Amino acid sequence: MFSKACEYAIRAVIHISHESQQGKRVNLKEVAKAIDSPVAFTAKILQSLANNHVIISSKGITGGYEISEKELTKITLHQIIEAIDGDKIYNGCGLGLQQCNEQKPCPIHFKFKAIRDDLKTMLTTTTVAELANGLQKGVVFLKR
Repeated sequence: MFSKACEYAIRAVIHISHESQQGKRVNLKEVAKAIDSPVAFTAKILQSLANNHVIISSKGITGGYEISEKELTKITLHQIIEAIDGDKIYNGCGLGLQQCNEQKPCPIHFKFKAIRDDLKTMLTTTTVAELANGLQKGVVFLKR
C-alpha cells in the first residue's frame, strides 16, 4: 500500500516522536537501527521529512533529529505520506486503469473509493504522538 520509503518514514517519525517525548534528539544511525533500515536510505528519507517540515534536523556534534513538543500532537500520518509519496494513495484506479473516474468507472471504482476515503480520514486524524504513546507503553513495536 505504501512505498518502502514511506513505510520507513512512518517508522522513523514514530521513533523520533517517541524520543522527542523524552526530551531526546536522535542521530541518523540510531534512527536507522531503531527502524531496521539501511543508513543511506534512512538519510534520504529523513532529509525529505526535514525539507517538508515534518521533523527538525540539527547539525553539529549535538545534532540529530527531533520533533518540537508543540508539533508532536499536530503531525499526522497524512503529512508523512505526502512528504514521501505525495497524494497518489488517494488517487488513481484500484485496478491501475488510466481512464477510471466517476463518469467512466472501473468495476471496483466506487467500492475502492469508499475504502480510500476511509483511509484518508484515518491518516489525517491519526497523530504520530498517538502512535509513539503505544511505543512508550510497550504495546507496539517498530522492528520485525
